[in-house]
Amino acid sequence: MLKSKYSYNNKPFVPMYAEDSPDEQQQQLLDLEIGLSGRRPPRKFKRSGVSRVLQRLQHRHKVSTWLIIIGSISIALCSLYFVGIVYKSISAASVPFRPFIRGSYPYRKLHNLVMVAGHSVFTSTGCSKVDSESSWFLESYQKHPGQALTFVDHIRAGVETAASDRKALLLFSGGETRKGAGPRSEAQSYWSVAESSNWFGSEQEVRWRALTEEHARDSFENLLFSVCRFRELTGHYPWNITVVSYDFKESRFANLHRLALRFPASRFFYKGTPASPTAAEAATKGEANVQKLFQEDPYGCVGPLHTKRILRDPFARVIPYPSGCPELNDLFSYCGTGIFQGMLPWDSSNSSP
Repeated sequence: MLKSKYSYNNKPFVPMYAEDSPDEQQQQLLDLEIGLSGRRPPRKFKRSGVSRVLQRLQHRHKVSTWLIIIGSISIALCSLYFVGIVYKSISAASVPFRPFIRGSYPYRKLHNLVMVAGHSVFTSTGCSKVDSESSWFLESYQKHPGQALTFVDHIRAGVETAASDRKALLLFSGGETRKGAGPRSEAQSYWSVAESSNWFGSEQEVRWRALTEEHARDSFENLLFSVCRFRELTGHYPWNITVVSYDFKESRFANLHRLALRFPASRFFYKGTPASPTAAEAATKGEANVQKLFQEDPYGCVGPLHTKRILRDPFARVIPYPSGCPELNDLFSYCGTGIFQGMLPWDSSNSSP
């Protein structure tokens, strides 16, 4: 019996591959019909993109192999360099900020603190009428004749006190507490008034060591934040502290706030100036209420005192402390009705200047 020349017994069967293109499959059928070998030729795997680019460069531009190798190494090194930059940026972002390094404190030779507590924001575009109520942003309880002059008296008393002590750092303390006054701080207002007044005749002695603390929202923060600011600028804590404010607030500062910090009474001083005559009675009555609140809440962290702080932060300023005074971390995080009992820098008898 004759066998057909197309019989599958004449040649081995060559399967079709699903991944082959229609042209490739057609070519396989033709190969079978004309009697070519049924063995499928080895498939050629495609080169990677980089290999093809290098091959084209070598064949079309006749670039030497060594130049291609050098170029590849250069690209790899550049890639590693940029990866290193990104890694350093990410690492730096995760490291806690340290504002100063040892030996970089610009006022390290000063040992005493004179703090002037701010009470208002200066809003006038000029400084020719610093003693006028229209030049200051006043709350309703502050709108009394002679009120602006009491602010100037505080500034003058602070400058004079610092002038009498060559080792004193003068800090005007007070944050951006009045929404209607705009983002201007009480501290900067007081410094500007002192500047416009030629530092009351003590410019050479005081100006270079008069700075600001611009985050405090109440009297306790005036004291605590100024102590921390002093540490930022000098590298150590004050030996003596002198507070300048109204005379009717002396008990609040000297007893309640000083006691909350457990600062030695023998090294704490107070310079008080009188309130305006028309405001004295109301001020004394209001002070009694505030002192009662601080007796119940020495650190002002709960209740009405805490609410008052929130209201006095209309621009949502971030408090930077205690990053500049790490020894006070525990004190800053403490909130209780009792006095803080942890370690404080001035507890040591070796803290003398």
